[in-house]
Amino acid sequence: MGLHDGKIPEVKRQLVLFFIVDTSGSMMGTKISEVNDAISGVIPELKDVGEKGGVNLKVACLRFSSGCEWMYPTPIAAESFTWQEVQADGVTDLGSAFEELNSKLSKDSFLAAPSASVAPVLFLMSDGEPTDDYLSGLNKLRNNNWYKHAIKVALAVGDDANKDILKDFTGNIEAVITVHTPEALRKWIRIVSVTSSQIGSKSMPSPNGEIQSKQDQMIDQIKDIEQSDPDLSQTSTSGDDW
Repeated sequence: MGLHDGKIPEVKRQLVLFFIVDTSGSMMGTKISEVNDAISGVIPELKDVGEKGGVNLKVACLRFSSGCEWMYPTPIAAESFTWQEVQADGVTDLGSAFEELNSKLSKDSFLAAPSASVAPVLFLMSDGEPTDDYLSGLNKLRNNNWYKHAIKVALAVGDDANKDILKDFTGNIEAVITVHTPEALRKWIRIVSVTSSQIGSKSMPSPNGEIQSKQDQMIDQIKDIEQSDPDLSQTSTSGDDW
């Protein structure tokens, strides 16, 4: 049977993974270098995640410092996405990033798809304190239904990151991961990117057979990973920390 056998080709659901990356001046040096290396390295793995999950997995990146900017004007399919190296400079306009993200979390914008979009993955990385009114942007996000159902994870890069603000974004302190070393930053970016995309692409039953929210599934995975590899959450004893 060929193209004219009367069957309609399957249209995959769309899953968008958003990288929301702090590129302020405090990220300069090793931090931003590791972010660039880690995300560019994990992109090829995301294609396989999408194929196994039966979704069209796309990637979008929002950079924020003095203002914010999308890496590309629309989400790009994982197999076609090319990471453009980001540089660190300026202040930390997190509120501006939240407002811009809110404007794109819509089926009329970044979540437009021939079939349905599933709830997105929002992956925030920051190492400092916002320099603008972040609550104004966050309150707009909180009224966005896509945000409400999204998988939300934040990486607090070093001890200077305001984990309370990152918790406000994720809704759960358990979804805020503190990284102290370049190695941990690199590993967690890969782990979160792959694991959240796997969870986002399908429903997974909990051990008692009930269906958990995808956010709860992600938190359970984070806890399991931290227990199996304690070094990921420890400060380096070799001096190779921030």
